[in-house]
Amino acid sequence: MKNYEYVLFDLDGTLSDPKKGITKSVQFALRRMGITEENLDDLESFIGPPLQQSFSEFYSFDETQIETAITHYRERFKDIGMYENTLYEHIPSLLQELKENGHTLVIATSKPTVFAEEILNYFNIHHHFDLIVGSNLDGTRTSKTEIIQHILHYYSDQPKELFIMIGDRKHDMIGARNTDIDSIGVTYGYGSIEELTAAKPTTIVKTVSELREVLLKNTLYSNPKLNK
Repeated sequence: MKNYEYVLFDLDGTLSDPKKGITKSVQFALRRMGITEENLDDLESFIGPPLQQSFSEFYSFDETQIETAITHYRERFKDIGMYENTLYEHIPSLLQELKENGHTLVIATSKPTVFAEEILNYFNIHHHFDLIVGSNLDGTRTSKTEIIQHILHYYSDQPKELFIMIGDRKHDMIGARNTDIDSIGVTYGYGSIEELTAAKPTTIVKTVSELREVLLKNTLYSNPKLNK
């Protein structure tokens, strides 16, 4: 059983449900690239990973096409898409309780930091976070490993045993494992139980209420089935 002082949260799919804003912005970008995707559900895979990776993996875009597609995506996202977003139920109260109990809360997202800050302000939860770390607009620091490394460097005087990463996709779990900190996979987001289990988090929870039990009642035990 551990008591984690530094709690790192992914944003999309962990604190909020951004499906409409992200998928419609991807749809807009693809249309500008001459590709029509009518079903937004087919674009859910863009929620979580860096856009560079997704445009390359799912549409085989080269570097120039990726840069162009991201420019189109941001054209819609910064004005409309980031606000087509809702907090998951009980998230504001969870954040407040964690702060009241002395935890240091940090955002660790592949989304550009400037967009993450705007979204947190929009939801009026910005004040709960001591540090917000995302990617850079120039396409650097997009992987979760790099983002978590930056956070650990910021708190370099603290032992890694005090940190935990919470997210809904394998990238969050892999980033935590690569930086030697624990992790919690949440299945209420956009990563399947199969995806999360394969990424070997320290544990998995199904709801925000279960997440609260783990973080506030110190009920996290390493699950050997997830770490084989």
